[in-house]
Amino acid sequence: MSSVIYSCATYPHENRLLSPSVSLPTKRLRPWGTSVSTLSRSSPLVLQYVDTLGGHIIGNGAAVVALLLRPPPPLPPGVHGEVGRWVRPSCALSMNGCASGTGTGDAVSIRETRALPAASAPQEAVGQLRAAVAALHTDPPASSSGIIRIEVPIRQRGDAIEWLHAQSSLPRCFFSARAPLPDRPPPFNGNGNGLIKAEQSWQQPVSVAGVGSAVFFRGTDPFSLRDWRAIKRFLSRDCPLIRAYGAIRFDATSDTSVEWEDYGSFYFIVPQVEFSELEESSVLATTIAWDDSLSWTWQNAVNELQSTLQKISPCSVKVNKSSLQTTIINLNHVPTKASWDVAVTKALQMIKRRQRELVKVVLARCSRYITDTCIDPLELLACLKVEGQNAYQFCIQPPDAPAFVGNSPEQLFHRKYLDISSEALAGTRARGKTRADDFQIGQDLLLSIKEDTEFTIVRDSIKKKLEMICDEVVVHPSKALRKLPRVQHLSAQLAARLRSEDDEFDILNALHPSPAVCGLPTEEARQFIRDYEIFDRGMYAGPVGWFGGAESEFAVGIRSALLGKGHSTLVYAGAGIVEGTNPSFEWDELDLKASQFAKLLQYQEQHICYQEVGNMGH
Repeated sequence: MSSVIYSCATYPHENRLLSPSVSLPTKRLRPWGTSVSTLSRSSPLVLQYVDTLGGHIIGNGAAVVALLLRPPPPLPPGVHGEVGRWVRPSCALSMNGCASGTGTGDAVSIRETRALPAASAPQEAVGQLRAAVAALHTDPPASSSGIIRIEVPIRQRGDAIEWLHAQSSLPRCFFSARAPLPDRPPPFNGNGNGLIKAEQSWQQPVSVAGVGSAVFFRGTDPFSLRDWRAIKRFLSRDCPLIRAYGAIRFDATSDTSVEWEDYGSFYFIVPQVEFSELEESSVLATTIAWDDSLSWTWQNAVNELQSTLQKISPCSVKVNKSSLQTTIINLNHVPTKASWDVAVTKALQMIKRRQRELVKVVLARCSRYITDTCIDPLELLACLKVEGQNAYQFCIQPPDAPAFVGNSPEQLFHRKYLDISSEALAGTRARGKTRADDFQIGQDLLLSIKEDTEFTIVRDSIKKKLEMICDEVVVHPSKALRKLPRVQHLSAQLAARLRSEDDEFDILNALHPSPAVCGLPTEEARQFIRDYEIFDRGMYAGPVGWFGGAESEFAVGIRSALLGKGHSTLVYAGAGIVEGTNPSFEWDELDLKASQFAKLLQYQEQHICYQEVGNMGH
């Protein structure tokens, strides 16, 4: 690159502008609109080139990877890129339930659900909710804190994604549970009080979409027991559909890049307005939450809820579920294939050293796609959902932030009362083009020594962690094939029983990160990832799902992407490294796992500018 382009970068603790060819000290810096990047440890870096379209910075042979989510401004002829100062957008007004001052963590004074008469259509339901919220002005509660859900059954099934597509409010969320697995171990049939429940008292939603936040929970420190208790204050067994939806970072102790900053270390919301898609009907609900100790009064909550309800569209907007009608014009991988081989080789060297404890490490790749048109996160989600019956679909988007979208096949855990289910998922092969081919590929996967080693590490680790917290653990089947539309995996199902529902945080804390996305032992693998991955995973491979009073469910945030407001999409994929791993085979596995996104983005294959961003080795 011969051109020298003016750029702007700021140190985390300073507000300094850097002009071209200024030598920087050997430390971490944060270029505008980029990820936090590790500089060369051996020499200063001369910032020579910034390309906002290609999304990378190159200097003196040691590359700094930069992943830009916002589109570049129009450039004059002959100019390759220009970077300006990034200004943090303001967030929507709401209450942070994890703010200081939550006191002892005692439950809010009121937790209740109110049901209104059934409506024949969403338009009628919206009118009922607006009238019900208006009536709240005249009948304020005496309690200083509480949460109330008001819901209207709708006598027709609506599409949750199409409803969400019609709304303009942020934040927004979407979560769709996967279809039940046929080989899942039966639950222990307890409700926590030693009673057998013949049936649950609520209909389980197929999909849930929400906008606004009655209360949100966000922090910059690692998700803790205190944060979990702050969320549970607003949840109740008696109100099972009041839920907090969100995600947790893969590694909250690592540096946070700009594209992930609005998520914090964790981000959850109880939506202000929520659309639940059921098997044969729907529910439109609104939730109001207040807490004087958090400086969010009843009046604040009512006013904000009324404002949100006025923006709610009663109609749905059809979504194209077949393709995105886009063309890829640029593609970068971080790391490059050469750097991937170096990192995998280094991992294998450490695994083979018997004096070291590292048994497995999962390394990931971030692929940045530039398309000719802006991609709507919900259109991408709808396309993923078409082939995702055996997977969890999710979308989390804080105010003025990129959207985290995924189609994960992997359950972290599901809790219903005291019953816990989890699973081990590892080993990957493509699906065959014919039944015979598919069968043979599956048998090769089942008989592979390398894949069995990786899978056994994951399964046995999860079982051991469950046994530390639960009274009973059942594994069945212990090894089977999980076939998805594009790939197949080895899997095992686990069922267990908690001693107390208060142990839910311990389950989350123990199971994340699992060896399937991090490695074993956990801390050694996590440190290797910190040392050798030069992009921020953010919420990728972290827990994604919801907390409820009677029930909670989390997927592992894999097969996921981050979509900005412009033409840029970041797609994440990972592969497990164990003894016997071939670096090139694992690179091909990354392509296979990312293919569900690549196929959708690649509406036209011609004229793709393929580019690998250089990065530095260790």
